[in-house]
Amino acid sequence: MDNLILYPTINNVNEIIRFFDTIFSMSFRENLKDELEYTGMLVKELAAASGVSKKTLDKYLLTSRCCMPPADKAAAIARVLGVSVEYLVTGKKTRREKVFQEFLSPELRVIADLVEPLSREERKITVEVVTGLVKLLQNQKQVEPAVAALTPLQRVFLQLFSK
Repeated sequence: MDNLILYPTINNVNEIIRFFDTIFSMSFRENLKDELEYTGMLVKELAAASGVSKKTLDKYLLTSRCCMPPADKAAAIARVLGVSVEYLVTGKKTRREKVFQEFLSPELRVIADLVEPLSREERKITVEVVTGLVKLLQNQKQVEPAVAALTPLQRVFLQLFSK
């Protein structure tokens, strides 16, 4: 008898809708909180990027019995966070999201989301630019220790002859 689970009695359609709305909104609220924490994004940043007002986002995040957002708002929020609407509503991740979360850091997820809508040619250009930046940073890391080992007089000569 201890293992018996009692479900609330639901008498009409409106109660059924409220019951499922409560379940899904709790899930939506928790998943939204988790994604904001995972990405390190602030609510005001999500509001600016998604077009959903901060007041509305706060309502989704802070109100325990809040309704589900309309599809357009849920889609905008999901797009900015790099997840599916299905994940925000149910917590179930698509195969792509599982790969993204498992293998990409939040920073790389942001870059992937920015590059995804670009054309093939724009992506190639972006890869070339990022590759150049990475090489520049790597070279800088190699040069800085060598410069740091120079005497003050050697640094003066280096500055004079590098111009």
